Amino acid sequence: MTVPITEGFVDFDVPSAGQPCKTWYKVFGDLNAGTPLVGLHGGPGAVHDYLLSIADIATTHKIPVVLYDQLGNGHSTHLRDKAGDTSFWTEQLFLDELDNLLTRLGIKDNYTVLGHSWGGMLGAKHATLSPKGLRALIISDSPASMTLWLEAAASLLAQLPQDVQDTLRKHEDAGTTDFQEYKDAMKIFNSRFVCRLDPLPEEVKACDDALDADPTVYLTMNGPSEFHVIGPLKNWSIVDDLHKIRVPTLLLNGEFDEAKDSVVVPFFNLIPRVKWYTFPNSSHMPQWEARTKYVQVVGDFLKGLGTIGGASSQGL
Repeated sequence: MTVPITEGFVDFDVPSAGQPCKTWYKVFGDLNAGTPLVGLHGGPGAVHDYLLSIADIATTHKIPVVLYDQLGNGHSTHLRDKAGDTSFWTEQLFLDELDNLLTRLGIKDNYTVLGHSWGGMLGAKHATLSPKGLRALIISDSPASMTLWLEAAASLLAQLPQDVQDTLRKHEDAGTTDFQEYKDAMKIFNSRFVCRLDPLPEEVKACDDALDADPTVYLTMNGPSEFHVIGPLKNWSIVDDLHKIRVPTLLLNGEFDEAKDSVVVPFFNLIPRVKWYTFPNSSHMPQWEARTKYVQVVGDFLKGLGTIGGASSQGL
């Protein structure tokens, strides 16, 4: 069965941008045919492409899916002159963009959210604000705090060959993380803990290419790599506000994920209505590494079908 696909732009008023801004979106299915699932991509600074597999849910579970490129990336407005401007690239900017998109698509009163990595951090923050139309939240492969994330990253780095560790540290200390040698060493980390598929899906490659073409947001908010975070996100935490998330919540991560159990467990302990599933033999992108199971778990959760197996869970 094929589903209708539409795409377009919504205006996003950002006075401090110094130019008109637009957010690009793509809808799989009919927004009026059920509660839409809105996907929030990671990075910050990635693009929607690597989340395209979740659009399968529009077919398997007849749930309309909305994907979009966050400001500064993909088909949305790029603002390269804002590179390094930490007063502009903030969590609040992206919260405002999400609210604007929901309003302009006419779904603000009835929707669910799936956020992956940085998108899960953004989605969790959105949920703590008690938006009246949010029906459920899915936090996929995301940390509850960057302190925990960096601790987990350090433990994963220690598993790499010593020469790879030395190369990474050498360039981080020298500030030469744009050198090809550093990027090649990063690929070894990524092949174990980000996406274990070889070859990589074309959609994941497209995301990597987009980040290379315009790293403005990623370098400003995060830093040069997943484990060398020197931007303002380094101090990010939502642990103290997790009790404010009142909607049913599903946590997802992979067995070999850089989002280790240690970075996910605060979500499980502090969100009142929560379930948690860990995908075997997957890392940070189970939406590709275990595509069929991922779509099933997410779709069944949204449809309220059965009990999710896997890691310990409590009732919703």
